[in-house]
Amino acid sequence: MRRGHWQREIGRLDPETQYEQIVRITAMHEFPWDSQQALSFALFRTYAVPSIGRLLHDTGEFTGATQKRHDDTALILEEIVAEGLESPTGRAGVRRMNQMHGSYDISNDDLRYVLSTFVVTPVRWIERYGWRDGLDAEKAATVRYYQRLGRLMGIQDVPADYDGFAELMDAYERETYVFDAKARAVADATLELFVGFYPRPLRPLMRRFSIALLDDHLRAAFGYPRPPRIVQALAHGSLVVRGRVVRLLPPRRRPVRVRDSHRIRSYPGGFMIERLGTFPATMPQDVT
Repeated sequence: MRRGHWQREIGRLDPETQYEQIVRITAMHEFPWDSQQALSFALFRTYAVPSIGRLLHDTGEFTGATQKRHDDTALILEEIVAEGLESPTGRAGVRRMNQMHGSYDISNDDLRYVLSTFVVTPVRWIERYGWRDGLDAEKAATVRYYQRLGRLMGIQDVPADYDGFAELMDAYERETYVFDAKARAVADATLELFVGFYPRPLRPLMRRFSIALLDDHLRAAFGYPRPPRIVQALAHGSLVVRGRVVRLLPPRRRPVRVRDSHRIRSYPGGFMIERLGTFPATMPQDVT
């Protein structure tokens, strides 16, 4: 397999109808680490919306059971990608999200915003740090994938294209981002989880690097201090260098799965997607 193998595979697929295959290749073969990091940062930025951050804090799940909530979210999202939105496993994953979300008074605007972060943040991450440029087909497939997921989740007024998602995300952050103590507590707990994945001597450095990677307005919303320019340069530069190193490696023959990562610690004996997450009293029906 030559380095361009998966790019050629993507070139043979139609992003309008075969978007799931393209998203799967991108997330599990071409950019698995980048995709996982980008989605983690996408979720992290949603905490700065006060209505979202306060809700997550008040459930107690994201501060008292941070590892499990991280694992549940990562596993549900990956199983849907890996097995397909229309598969029994994919529908079970969507049903689990709908059941959890349906227990709380979450506005359509908040749900649309979270969906937009899943579209925009990975695209921007790869544009900045990826070992190659993202393909137009990958961007188009990402849009179609999350449009379909949004419909299955009952989200209204989903944007029609990537620019629409990007404008929605940026505008919503300008309108809503403000410091909130509860949102900060959720961010702190999540940040501690992330740095805890590294050896203890590296954790203070990784915390500074993680904060340095945040957009200025996101960092300000959480009340984190602005890192020195040298720290920001080193943090961003290290990811750029990583991309250049990965460019020299052969393509991945086997898909990289987050469930096989050492960061997933809650289910050493395996899991059932129907048992992931919380089980609120309200159990909405699946949306088709």
